[in-house]
Amino acid sequence: MAKIIPVKPFDQVVFGALGDLAKRKLFPALLYRDCDGQIPADARIIGSGRRDLSDEAFRQQIQEAAAPFVDENFVDQAVWKRFLARLSYVRVDVAAGAGYADLAQALKTDNPTRPQVIYLALSPSLYGDAAKNLAQVGLNRPQVRLVLEKPLGHDLKSSQAINSQVGAYFDETQIYRIDHYLGKESVQNLLALRFGNVMFERVWNAANIDHVQITAAETVGLGSRAAYYNTAGALRDMVQNHLLQLMCLTAMEPPAQFEADAIRDEKRKVLKALRPIGKAEIAHKTVRGQYGAGAVDGGYVEAYMDELGAETTTETFVAIQAEIDNWRWAGVPFYLRTGKRLASRYTEIIIQFREVPHSIFDGGDQGLLGNRLVIRLQPDEGVRLNLMTKEPGPGGMRLREAALDLSFAEEFNLGRFPDAYERLLLDVVRGDTTLFMRNDEVEAAWSWIDPILTAWENENQPLELYAAGTMGPTQSDLMLGLKGHKWHGDAS
Repeated sequence: MAKIIPVKPFDQVVFGALGDLAKRKLFPALLYRDCDGQIPADARIIGSGRRDLSDEAFRQQIQEAAAPFVDENFVDQAVWKRFLARLSYVRVDVAAGAGYADLAQALKTDNPTRPQVIYLALSPSLYGDAAKNLAQVGLNRPQVRLVLEKPLGHDLKSSQAINSQVGAYFDETQIYRIDHYLGKESVQNLLALRFGNVMFERVWNAANIDHVQITAAETVGLGSRAAYYNTAGALRDMVQNHLLQLMCLTAMEPPAQFEADAIRDEKRKVLKALRPIGKAEIAHKTVRGQYGAGAVDGGYVEAYMDELGAETTTETFVAIQAEIDNWRWAGVPFYLRTGKRLASRYTEIIIQFREVPHSIFDGGDQGLLGNRLVIRLQPDEGVRLNLMTKEPGPGGMRLREAALDLSFAEEFNLGRFPDAYERLLLDVVRGDTTLFMRNDEVEAAWSWIDPILTAWENENQPLELYAAGTMGPTQSDLMLGLKGHKWHGDAS
């Protein structure tokens, strides 16, 4: 098990403390860090919302709401008691601009360097007002760090407006744009694999890699996010941030040093090198779909529009063939795929290496397959390398594919795998911006996404239906087939 390193005393404020994200992710994450002894005794955690609640009523609500997301095998009642004692509540109506003075009073401290983290688990439309009102009561002083949840706008223009509004009151070094995918151990291990092992970095280029696949598959449907999701769709919700960030870490050049801005500089270069997809290519480089009725996990599920209760053209599935115009990746397609109500839930990055240029073996029925590196982000984080090996036994030299499989949970004897939010929340306290998006990264991502949205609208890109419980529209398979490729899927 990794060494647990406590952080310095800090204050954590959660705006939207009674919302879904806070109850499912933020408070359980803080509880687990407290359980592991990483939160100091005098740390303060303050919830904020529009409702008028006493501290005790707030603690009771958090315990009841967060308990289903906490494994009782790891968190006993003593830990719960200690954690709940840290919690307090301050009523702040963000939209009305009320309660900020009370919050400032609650955050008074004699230590001018004490980190004070304010997490805006709110609608992005409120970020500008919140930043302004926080500044008016002095809560934009240097030790205050502001965490912004996605989505940062619905296009480039709105993203720029939000960043401009917040940036008028907070310095860029104080703003932490969170993408929880970057907090996953396997994502960070991608950097370790590439830049800590000479065997990979020397072959990490177009001369040796045939193509790359990045898949984020979900079995769930709308859930509690129906109102937001139907205005966003899969391209804005998943591709613009999560999948593009994974692609950046996969494709980036080695930074001069392992330092936040050096890494973010290299990620931005990847985004700027993405070849635009315009109306001439939109039909054969993108697929947008929406799920119909079907079976998921053995149970019948309704079509998206039936779940929503309205007709809509919102996409629940996207597949894109992206290309990076630089020396390292020229000619290597990056296939991005995400969707809801798919056959299984998993997220993985697949590096498909080229086949050997000349085989001296009889490859048998399957032939000699190119090596494949699979980086699993969820549900079982780890790394698998598929190699060609001799099949045991007499009768000649018969080769077959076999896997070297590294499970992080097994290798490091992890009884419980920490959630990404656990790392990211404490990274903010430490002032480490490595795993957070910089303003210019967000805008570069939107600059690539916007033409796709425009082309979909102007070219009437069809919305392909797929049955729930499948891996998306057949057009997605055809897109790869044009290049002689196929999706490897969750059985890769």
